[in-house]
Amino acid sequence: MTIGQLARRTGVTIKTLREYEQLGLLYTRGRTESNYRLFEEETLWCVELIRVMRSLGLTIKEIRELTARYVAHPGEPVGPHLARKLDGALIRIDARIAELRTAREHMRDFQVTHAAALAGRRELALLAADPRRRSSQDSGNLDSPCGVRV
Repeated sequence: MTIGQLARRTGVTIKTLREYEQLGLLYTRGRTESNYRLFEEETLWCVELIRVMRSLGLTIKEIRELTARYVAHPGEPVGPHLARKLDGALIRIDARIAELRTAREHMRDFQVTHAAALAGRRELALLAADPRRRSSQDSGNLDSPCGVRV
């Protein structure tokens, strides 16, 4: 099957499939006379395996390491290696959850502190302190902090 057919059958973009191939996660059967990549039916399994591993929180690098070990040591169980990778993924997820909790608390604190300004009853001090605001009122031009005209 061509890369387009593989993309349609797996729901993975052609760009992503090319990246997987370049990383050695997918192998082609060769190319057509028109230079289209050709893939075997087994590639569907490979793409699904990558999808499952990604859904478990593994990085592409970790997936490459696991598949390289699997290929290099066909008689050796891959389970213990996968378990270690999953432990690392859990640590990353726990760290991200902690970051998100901190961000949520910061956001709630900001909302409480600036409730009146956020409700429109007064100007938000953070924006009112913009030194360009006074001069822009004279000229009628004001660039937002991001450089976008308002």
